[in-house]
Amino acid sequence: MNNWHTLNIDTCRERLGTDLTTGLTREQHRSALEQHGPNRLSEGRRKSLMAMILAQFNNLLTLILMAAALVSGILGEIPDAIIILAVIAINTVVGVTQESKAEEALAALKRMASPKALVKRNGVTIEIPTEELVPGDLVLLEAGRVVPCDIRLAESADLKIDESALTGESVPAEKEAEAQPDEDAPLGDRLNMAYMSTLVSYGRGAGIAVATGMQTEIGKIATMLEAAEEERTPLQKKLDSFGRILGLAILGLCALMFAVGFLREFADGGAEGEAIFELFFTAVSLAVAAIPEGMTAIVTIVLAMGVTRMSRRNAIIRTLPAVETLGAVTTICSDKTGTLTQNRMTVRRLYTEGETRNLSLQATAAEQKLLRIMALCNDATLSTGDPTEIALVAAAETAGLKKSELDQEQKREDELPFDSVRKMMSTVHRQMDGRYLVCTKGATDSLLSRCTRVLTADGIRPLNQAGKEAITTAAEELSSQALRVLSGAYKEIDELGGVYEEDLIYVGFQGMIDPPREEVKASIAEAKSAGIAPVMITGDHKTTAVAIARELKLIESGDGEALSGSEIDDLSQAELVQACGSVRVFARVSPEHKVRIVDAFQDRGEVVSMTGDGVNDGPSLKAADIGVAMGMSGTDVAKGASDMVLTDDNFGTIVFAVREGRNIYTNIKKTIGFLLSCNAGEIVAVFTAILFGWASPLRPTHILWVNLITDTFPALALGVDSDDPDAMQRPPRPPKESLFAGGTGITVVLNGLLIGFLTLGLFAWGLKRYDDSLIHARTLAFAVLSISQLVHAFNLRHPRHLLFKLKINPYLFLALIAGGLLQFGVIMVPAVARFFGVVPLSLSDWLLVGLLSLVPLFLNEGVKLVRNLLGIAKKT
Repeated sequence: MNNWHTLNIDTCRERLGTDLTTGLTREQHRSALEQHGPNRLSEGRRKSLMAMILAQFNNLLTLILMAAALVSGILGEIPDAIIILAVIAINTVVGVTQESKAEEALAALKRMASPKALVKRNGVTIEIPTEELVPGDLVLLEAGRVVPCDIRLAESADLKIDESALTGESVPAEKEAEAQPDEDAPLGDRLNMAYMSTLVSYGRGAGIAVATGMQTEIGKIATMLEAAEEERTPLQKKLDSFGRILGLAILGLCALMFAVGFLREFADGGAEGEAIFELFFTAVSLAVAAIPEGMTAIVTIVLAMGVTRMSRRNAIIRTLPAVETLGAVTTICSDKTGTLTQNRMTVRRLYTEGETRNLSLQATAAEQKLLRIMALCNDATLSTGDPTEIALVAAAETAGLKKSELDQEQKREDELPFDSVRKMMSTVHRQMDGRYLVCTKGATDSLLSRCTRVLTADGIRPLNQAGKEAITTAAEELSSQALRVLSGAYKEIDELGGVYEEDLIYVGFQGMIDPPREEVKASIAEAKSAGIAPVMITGDHKTTAVAIARELKLIESGDGEALSGSEIDDLSQAELVQACGSVRVFARVSPEHKVRIVDAFQDRGEVVSMTGDGVNDGPSLKAADIGVAMGMSGTDVAKGASDMVLTDDNFGTIVFAVREGRNIYTNIKKTIGFLLSCNAGEIVAVFTAILFGWASPLRPTHILWVNLITDTFPALALGVDSDDPDAMQRPPRPPKESLFAGGTGITVVLNGLLIGFLTLGLFAWGLKRYDDSLIHARTLAFAVLSISQLVHAFNLRHPRHLLFKLKINPYLFLALIAGGLLQFGVIMVPAVARFFGVVPLSLSDWLLVGLLSLVPLFLNEGVKLVRNLLGIAKKT
C-alpha cells in the first residue's frame, strides 16, 4: 500500500496495531519482523565470475580466433596458437575487470540507511539499529537524524526535512502531521509523510513506520535500478555490428579460398592429403590476417588513456565506453539543485521604503534595520541551521552586521517559535535602554495582517490598505522571478509578556533564491554552440525552474513551455516524445518522470546524458546513455548508477568531458582505420597469392607479430594524437553514423590495396632473386609489410591537413623507431629469426624495403595536396 498520506493517523494506527503512546510491544515487533523482514535494501543478484568470463566469449571474432588457435595447434604451429590464445586471455581479463564494477548502485543504496533509529517500544524510548524497524513502530524524529524508513507523521513541531536528495527541492519541506494531501500528490507535496534517507534539518516529530526496506520510496528506486537494462553505447554497438559482418566475411573468404585451392589441386591430378593440409594451414593464415585481433585491446587502451587524462580534470569515468559516448551526446538532462545551482539559499533583493534594490555592501538605514531584524529573529549561524535562516544571517553579514555581535548587544529574552499556522516567528531582545525589541519574520500576507504601521523614507507612518496592496504587489513581483520572499517587522515594548505579534511596524522583505553557479552560463553557451541541447529536469516548482533557466540562457524565446510532473502524467509517451522537441524545462517531477523523459529523448534518436546528484536521479542516470553524477554533493546512489562522476561538481567539467570525448572518438577512428587498412593489406597479399597458386607470402606468426606488436605502438600513438581545434564547433555526430563515414572506408580500402600489393610485389621479386627463394621472399614480405604499416600511421593523423601543418606527435615518432628496431631484431637476431621462420637481410634488401615503405606516405600526402588545391580553386 502506498497511499498512507491519504489516511488519517487513527486509521493508520488501527491498520498497523500501533499505540501512539507506548508504541509496539515486543511480541508485535517480533511478529512484524518475521512478516516484513529486516529494514534494509536488497542488492539484487549479481553475475558470478564464471558468467562474466563466459560473456566475454559471446563474440564472433573471439570464436573465430579460438578456432584459429585450435587449428594452428592441430597443424603443429604452436607459436601461432600461443599468441592467439594470449590475445584472447588479455581481452577476457580486461572485459571481466570492467564488468565487475558495473553493479555498485544497489550496494550504495543499501549504505544510505541511517545506522540508528529512535523508537518507542512498550512505552520506553530506545535507540535501535534501523534494520530492526518494522511497519507499526512509533519512530521519533529530531534535527540531525536521517529518517530511517517511510513514516506517516502523527505529530510535528516546526518539523522541516531536507528532501532534496529524493525530490529535488532545494528548500527543506515543512511537515504538517494534520495535512491531508490528494492521492496523486507528488512526494514533495505529501506534507504528512517522512521518507527514508531524507534528513531532519529542523524541529521534531513522531510517526508510525508504514513502509520499510524495499517497500519504501527509496526501495522502489532500488527496484527500478535492479530492473533497468544495461544499455550498450554507440561504439559498442558499432563494433559488435562490424565484428559480426567481418566475421561472416572472413568465413566466406576462407571457404572461397579453400574451394579455389581444392579445385586447382583436383584439376592438377587430385587433391592429396598433404596438399589439403597445406590449404587448411593457408586458410588459418588468411583468417588471422583478416581478424583485427588487436583492435579491441587497442581501443580499450586508448579509452583508458583518455580516462586518465580526464581524471586530471576532475572527471572520473566509471565505465570505459562512456568516454566515447560523451562525444556523441546530443542532449544533457541536468538536475537543477546542486548542479546548475549552488544548493545554497542566497538573498538577492531587499524591499524597504517602497523600493526594491539588490543586496549590497552599502545598505540604507532601512535596509540595515531589516537585515538586523532578520538576523536577530534567527536560530542559525553561518555554518549551521536551516538553509533559509543561514541565508538571512549571511545577508546581514554582507552589510557588516555580524550575528554573534548582534546577539551579544541585544540578548534574546523570549520567543515565539515558527509554526505553520501563524507562518511567522518572533523573538524578544533586551536593549541598552532597558526596553525590549520584538523582531518578527514570516510570510508577507500573514505578517501584514499584524502590522498597523510601516517604516518609510519619511519615518514611521500608519499602514493603510493601499499600502498593504503595494507591498503585496512588490512581493508577488519577486515571487514571479522565483525568489522566496520573507518579510520583517518590529516594535518596542516596555516589559516582557503580553501579545508580541500585534501592532507591528512593517519594515520590508528579502527575496532569496538558490542561485545558479557562476560558470554554468558559459558552459551552457558552449554546449549549444556544439549542437548539444541542455535540459533542466528538477523536482522544484515550475516558476523557480523557469526563472533559473532563463537566467542561465538555458531557455530562450524559441523554446517551448516548461512541463510539470502532473502535466507529464496527462501526456502519452508519443506526446511526450513530441514535446521533448522544444521543451527544455521539466519541473516538479518524480523519479518515474525522469526515466520517462530520458526514454522520450532517446525515442527521438538523441544520445542522452543525465546529470544529477540525488537518490532520485539514480534510475534516470542508469537509463541514460551516459549518467553523470556530482562527486562532492552527490549521493552514493547517484555515483553508483552513473558512468561518470564530477569531483568538482562543476557543470563546466561536463563540457570539457564532451570535448575530450569527441577528440577520443576521433582518435579511435584513426586507430581503427589504421588497423583495418593494415589488415586489409595482409588480406590482399595472402588472398592474391592463393588466387595465383603461389605459396603464402606470410606465415600466421608473421601476421600476429605485425598485428599485435608492430601495429600496437603507432595505434596507441594515434590514440593520444593532438586535439582537434574544431571539436566543439561542429554538431554531434549522428548516433548511427558509420565508423567509416567521412572517407575513412575509402582510405582503408585504398591503403590496404597499396600495402598489400607492395608486400606481394616484393615477395614475388624475392622468389626470383634468391636461391632459398621462399624463406627469403617471405622475410622481405614480412619486413616491407611491417615498416610500411609503421610509416602509414602518419597518414591517419588528419584526412585533409598536411603533416607539416599539424602539431608534432612525439609518440608517433617513438612508435616508428621502436617498431622499426623490434622488426629489425626479429629478422637479424638468429635465435628469434628461427622462431619466426625468417633469414637475415642484406643492406641492399633493407634499403629496398625502406624505399617501398615510404610509398604510402608520399602518395597520401600528394592526394591531400591535390584535394586542398582543388578546394582552394573552388572557393576562389
